[in-house]
Amino acid sequence: MAKYSTNRGGGDSGGDSCELCGRATTKLRRANVAGANLLVCSDCAPHGENRHTDRKREQSQTTRDDSERSRRKRAAQRTAKMYDSAKGSAKHWEKEGTNYEKDRLPYLVSGYGDTVESARQDAGLQLEELAAELDLEEKQLLAIEQGRATRANIGGSVIRALEERLDVTLVDE
Repeated sequence: MAKYSTNRGGGDSGGDSCELCGRATTKLRRANVAGANLLVCSDCAPHGENRHTDRKREQSQTTRDDSERSRRKRAAQRTAKMYDSAKGSAKHWEKEGTNYEKDRLPYLVSGYGDTVESARQDAGLQLEELAAELDLEEKQLLAIEQGRATRANIGGSVIRALEERLDVTLVDE
C-alpha cells in the first residue's frame, strides 16, 4: 500500500508498487523524499533527492567555487599589476612621499556647501567662472558645494581662497 495518499489507489502488490503514487511497476528505485527513503517509480523519482544527482551537484558546486576563487585571484593579480606598472613600481611613492600636513583641510562649519553655493550665486558667478578665477577644477568646486570637501581631497588653501573671494566664513575655529 502507498505510504502517501495520492487518491490513485495502490494496494499491496508484494512490493512492486511505487511507495509515493502507488503505481504498480517492476522498475523501482530508492529515493529520499522529504527525509524518507522510499521505493519510487521513474515518474516520482525526480521528486526525491538522488544520491547520484547530489554527487553531481556537489561536484559542480566545487568546480564553481574553485573557478570563482581563481577568477577573484586573477582579478586581484591584474589590479596589483596595474598599480605597479602605473609608474613603473611603487617606489615613486617612497621617493616623493606624500605630505598631507602641507595643505590640511581645516574643520569646516556646518552647512559650508550651501554657504558657498549661496555666496557664489549672490555674487552672480557661475560654477565655471568661479572655478576658473580660483584656478580650480569645476568638480572640486562642485564637491565643496555638495559638502564633500573631505572626500574630494580639497586642501585648506582652496577653502581659504573661497572665504576670501566670497567673503564668507567656512572654517570652524
